[in-house]
Amino acid sequence: MTSRPEPSKPLQLLSVVIPARDEEGCICSTVEHLSVELRLQNVPYEIVVVDDGSSDRTWELLQDLSLRLAQLKPVQNIGPKGFGRAIICGLNQMSGDAVVIMMADESDDCRDVVRYWHELNKGVDCVFGSRFVKGGGVIDYPWLKLRLNRLANTFLMLLFRLKLNDTTNAFKAYRREVIDGCRPLISPHFNITVELPLKAIVRGYTWTTIPITWRNRRTGKAKLKIKEMGSRYLFICLYVWLEKHFSRGDYRKQGQIVDREETTPTTEEP
Repeated sequence: MTSRPEPSKPLQLLSVVIPARDEEGCICSTVEHLSVELRLQNVPYEIVVVDDGSSDRTWELLQDLSLRLAQLKPVQNIGPKGFGRAIICGLNQMSGDAVVIMMADESDDCRDVVRYWHELNKGVDCVFGSRFVKGGGVIDYPWLKLRLNRLANTFLMLLFRLKLNDTTNAFKAYRREVIDGCRPLISPHFNITVELPLKAIVRGYTWTTIPITWRNRRTGKAKLKIKEMGSRYLFICLYVWLEKHFSRGDYRKQGQIVDREETTPTTEEP
């Protein structure tokens, strides 16, 4: 049976972690629009932006903006660089009891961040957005990337027997205990986008899916290099698959008992 979410303490603070590298053309508008939306909706928040070795004015702009926006917490990733490493750096620096991971290029809708917050406050452990369910959508998605996205997500659905059809999207929300329960996080690059949700599911945390919208970036350059990431995605998928089938539950959420599927909220049987 799929366990229902246990009564949880009310969430006190939402952290939004945003990795950024060479995003001078959009980082200020991303942070400002997000801040306005969260403030209007009375969501207690902080915004942790991790500069991942930018060669442009990203860090300078973040420092200037933090003087005007108390909720902004600029952080520099001083260690080895990479999208996943920047996210891990931000997760280590966050103060909230819940977190949303969001892109720096305004491809994610800040109104969906508010919806994530409300869903987490219903007691579920994770909220996964999908662009490919009723009510979701994409705008100006490059044709080749879209085809590869659907192939990758179909592979994950078959490999893990998942109903989730947008695992590869980074834009997701978690309670802090999920992040702590999924450590150590080992993905240095974009493969962290599948490591976190797959680990959360395999380890027995409850989750739900909501429709979200996504818009292709209007400034700057995409950082995802498809040719470089194929083997890295495959590695992390097989790593979590092996945990699912051979760890004998050693890493599962304490007290979680699962023996059938349910739609929302849900925990997939490992």
